[in-house]
This record gives sequence, C-alpha cells and structure tokens, in this order.
Amino acid sequence: MIIQNTRNRRQFLRGAVGASAAVGIATRVPNVFAQAAASQVDDANGRILVVVQLSGGNDGLNTVVPYLDELYRAARPTLALARDSVIRIDDQLALHGSMTGLARLLEDGMLGIVQGVGYDQPNRSHFESMDIWHTCRRKHEPRPAGWLGAFLDSDPKQSGSDVPALHIGNRQQPMALLARNVRVPSIDSVDQFQLRGDNVSLGSLLRNVTPTTAEEANELLGFVQSSTSAAVVASQQVAQAIGEYRTDINYPQSRLGEQLKTVAQLIDAGLKTRIYYVELDGFDTHSKQAPAHSVLLEQWSEAVSAFMRDLVVTGNARRVAVMSFSEFGRRVAENASGGTDHGAAAPMFFCSERLQQPILGKSPDLSHLYDGDLQFQIDFRSVYASVLKQWMDTDPTLVLGSQYDQLDLFRI
Repeated sequence: MIIQNTRNRRQFLRGAVGASAAVGIATRVPNVFAQAAASQVDDANGRILVVVQLSGGNDGLNTVVPYLDELYRAARPTLALARDSVIRIDDQLALHGSMTGLARLLEDGMLGIVQGVGYDQPNRSHFESMDIWHTCRRKHEPRPAGWLGAFLDSDPKQSGSDVPALHIGNRQQPMALLARNVRVPSIDSVDQFQLRGDNVSLGSLLRNVTPTTAEEANELLGFVQSSTSAAVVASQQVAQAIGEYRTDINYPQSRLGEQLKTVAQLIDAGLKTRIYYVELDGFDTHSKQAPAHSVLLEQWSEAVSAFMRDLVVTGNARRVAVMSFSEFGRRVAENASGGTDHGAAAPMFFCSERLQQPILGKSPDLSHLYDGDLQFQIDFRSVYASVLKQWMDTDPTLVLGSQYDQLDLFRI
C-alpha cells in the first residue's frame, strides 16, 4: 500500500516522527531579487535543479528499508534494522531512523522516492560507474560532455545567464557538468565567488589577468575572463546576498549543511543559475557500516530538509527541485566485516513542492537477484529524461542522444 496523499502520510508518519522536535519555520522578508524570481515561478526558465551526489555507493536497502521482508533479515543478520527503529512509510517500506528531516518532508508531500534505479550490466567500479551516471555513456563510447553540461550546451538561453551552473565544493568538478561551450565554475564558499582577495578588487583581477595566467588559474577565474560582465553583476548580487541574507532555519553544522546554505543564499540573491551541484562523500561502507551510515544519512537528511524549509521561507520552494543519487547501491548480503560491498540498483530521491507522488517503482524483490544484487527496475536515464523534460523544459533526446521512457515526477 503506497501512501497516496499528504493527509495519509501525516497520519502514518506522525507516530514515528512525533518524538522528534519539530523545527519551526521563521518568517522574514525575501530578497528583492528573489521576489522577482519567485514571481516567475511558472516560467520554466526560472526553475532550479540542485544535485546532491552521495559518493561511495549508498546502501539503498538500509535507506529505504523493506523492514518486514524476512529475506532482508536473513541476508543481513547484523545489519538489518530493527522494526522499531525505522520510520515507517507504509506496510512494506520505512526510512532509516536517522532520516527524521526527510521524513518530515515526506509528511509534507515534498519528498519523492524512485525505487530500483540503475542500468543494465552494472559496473561496480566507483570511478567508472560514476562516469556512466555523469555522461550516460560507457567507457568505450565518446564522452564529449556530461549530461548537465550537454543540457547547458543545448539551450542557448543558458549562455546569457549570470552563472549557468555552479559546483560548490573543494573536490574535482563532477564530469556531469562538463560542457563543450559553457564554462561552469567551481567554488568552495560564497566569499570565493566574490573573487576578492586581500585588498584586491574584482576589477583589478580582471585587468591584470593575461592569457598565460588564465591557463594556470582555477576554473572560476577562467569563467570570469570569458564572461566578464555577467560575472561582475553576479558578484555584486552575491555581495548583496551576503549582506542581506538572514535565516532562522538551523542548518546542521556539517559540510553539506554549509554548502546547501550557500546555495540558498545564491538563490535568494536572484542569480539566474539553473543548476547547483554539491557532494557528500563517505558511503563506501565495506566495514562497520551501521554507525557510519547512520551519521551520513543524518547529515544528508538534516541538510536537505533545512534547505527546503529555508526555500519555503524565501518563497523559492516551488521553483527548486533537489535530486539525490549515488553511483550504485550495495550488495544485498552483508559481508564478514559488518559492512556491504559494491552493488547495483538503489533508490533516488527528489525534494520539491511539485512532486506527483511519494513513491515511484516497486519495493525491491529480494527473491530475484542478479549476481547477488538488486535488479534495476528503472533506467537512470529515464529519470534524467523526466527531469530534463518536466523540470528543465528541454528535449531530452538533445541531451541523452536517445529516447527514454519518462516517469510522472513533477506537477507543472
């Protein structure tokens, strides 16, 4: 039985989540830029996609838990979650007990779960599988761009944006953002985006940069060279956002919490950026999985739920969708080290005020495995096609190269 509406979700989850302290939503006056953007909420060009990459291979079975399935308990004699420790969704599925933040979003109709996402002949290498997810192509196929970079290249409107897409973090930029014609900057903080060092203004940076130093500079500086006027405007708006941004939402004291708070600031500044990309690493839980996985899920859940509540306050929630994914799930059976090894299919997650339904896809079938792994039900490229068409308002075949069935993800 899938919970079909918000009222039923609230009734079902209240008992499980009620013990957790509810987080209040404070009111404040949205930034003037954000007010203008929010007025364009039904304009597809104003919609924003925030990607949260869960790196390392998230254990989907202990995230969305088939808590009554005896095959689940038989395969995981020590890792199977106790029935009284999970947050029940329905009579088949539950969320990990540490995911109270996302459970509240589910209760409010702002969390969607896509079950059994993967691809045929799955690759269990972190790097290769992530590259497949990023480019929708295998190693022997040409990879001129990532799927999000291909979207930017396919849409000429993006070339006039302040910053068409932005990667926030100190790790290597994900291949998903690789584009042929559009430069995507990476930053580690809002302050870095202002491009101001000690007593060095943005203008002096631009005047003093030569082609030689640009080749040696980071991606952000290269972006400024190629898009000077847009970058200046963007930097000014970010400066205003830093000065005016106030929130009473308690973001968690975690790296992901800081990154998503930065995204909220930039959205509130009124940038025309369509895509934001952040990462949470550490999901390669080969040993002693239980405590590490619990901490990671709590960090992800609390950061994303705080971000969504903040967007509600600023009036931006209806134009933002958050997509969380991992390069693969884990194997069904636990290993001898109290962990799980690289697997295949796993759930994806969406947060938005415009979701069609809370759960897409069937509960995992543990009686029909593929080489010890869950068999995928939904090709990840079908999920991408749905996001591209329904949320980003573009022809998915221009990006993916082929036609894929779409899911009923969003109400537009």
